Amino acid sequence: MKLSKIVLPLVLVLVFVIFLFMWGMPRYNVWQQEMAGKAEMAKAEQNRRILVEEAKARLEAEKLNAEAEVARARGMAEAMQIENGQLSSIYNQYLFIRTLEKLADKGNLPQIIYMPSEGLVPVLDMTKRQESK
Repeated sequence: MKLSKIVLPLVLVLVFVIFLFMWGMPRYNVWQQEMAGKAEMAKAEQNRRILVEEAKARLEAEKLNAEAEVARARGMAEAMQIENGQLSSIYNQYLFIRTLEKLADKGNLPQIIYMPSEGLVPVLDMTKRQESK
C-alpha cells in the first residue's frame, strides 16, 4: 500500500511529462524552423544591401574617373591650343625628362637609350651641332 502511494504519482508524473514532450516537440520544431528562416532572410537582405552599396561605390568611382578623364582631355586641348603647333625641341626634351622622372618615381624605369635626332635622322656628330649654335 505504501509502495502504491509512491509509484502511482510517479507514473502519473512520467505520463504527464511524456505527453508534454509529445505535444511540445512538434511546436518547438516549427518555431525553430521559423526562427532559422527569419535569420536566413535577414542574412540574405544584408548581403543584398552590401552588393547594392558596392555597386553604388563602383558607379561613383567610374563617374569620378570619367570626370577626371574629361578634365585631362580639356587640359590637353587647352595646352595644344596654347602651343599652337610651335613646340620647340627643348620643350620636347623637357617633356621626355618629366616622363622619365614619373617612371623613376614608380620604379618602372626601363632601359632607355637616347639618340639625338633632327627630323628623325640621328645626329651622329654632336660636336658639329654644338658649334653651329
